[in-house]
Amino acid sequence: MTTPCIICVAITGSVPRKADNPAVPISISEQVESTHEAFEAGATIMHAHVRNADETPTSDPEKFAELKEAVEKHCPGMIIQLSTGGRSGAGNERGGMLPLRPDMASLAVGSNNFPTRVYENPPDLVKWLAYEMLEYDVKPEIEAFDLSHILMAKQMAEKGELAGTPYVQFVMGVKNAMPADREVFDFYVKTVHRLFGGDAPWCAAGIGPNQIVLNDWAISQGGHARTGLEDNVRLDKSTLAPSNAALVRRTAEICAKYERPVATVDQAREMLGLRQAA
Repeated sequence: MTTPCIICVAITGSVPRKADNPAVPISISEQVESTHEAFEAGATIMHAHVRNADETPTSDPEKFAELKEAVEKHCPGMIIQLSTGGRSGAGNERGGMLPLRPDMASLAVGSNNFPTRVYENPPDLVKWLAYEMLEYDVKPEIEAFDLSHILMAKQMAEKGELAGTPYVQFVMGVKNAMPADREVFDFYVKTVHRLFGGDAPWCAAGIGPNQIVLNDWAISQGGHARTGLEDNVRLDKSTLAPSNAALVRRTAEICAKYERPVATVDQAREMLGLRQAA
């Protein structure tokens, strides 16, 4: 039986602004509306950041709580994944939303270069975030910007710092980090299967024009796919994406191309080992 494909929609991020694409949702109400459209188009995971009114990123737990509550109301069963990324805060404030007990949260387990800065994920902070996720029953999505991050996930799992089978997402196409290289991608897949078993679920995210490339690679190889305006604001070089839902629909079309059904929320929760929705 063909494994259904989980589609994750990264709705906002910390970087894109209205000036880049007016469809980027900034306010909580905009994010909820955009998420609902993406949910109806087939997305089963929402990866969320929150912003201030001036569009700057924040880790404000109250904003995350408001967003989480509204998405749970309007998108029943959708998997809520909150970002602990370093653009929105520093140190332990990056995990200030974990007591909200979202289904999932992103976890970068090592440092790497970004376009204009070092994305710092020091070992002590990584360990603290991981233990907070254990404490509040939040499944981490391991953000692998490099091969070493996949190997670190294995070490952390062996130490009991991660619960269950790690869910690894390959992030490719960030400037100054790992480019979208097919041989590297194939080795990542091979490494996940070697370390975590052939049935271990994994995902891939491509930045900018690499989004559709990584969607195709991941879906064709049995992985899961991330899309959304956080990573890419265009349908093509000359066309802005009109919505997150449009990018989700494009990803669903790739699923159809490879004869993979789009996962339902119940299927996605089962594959990822998540608790049932409240």
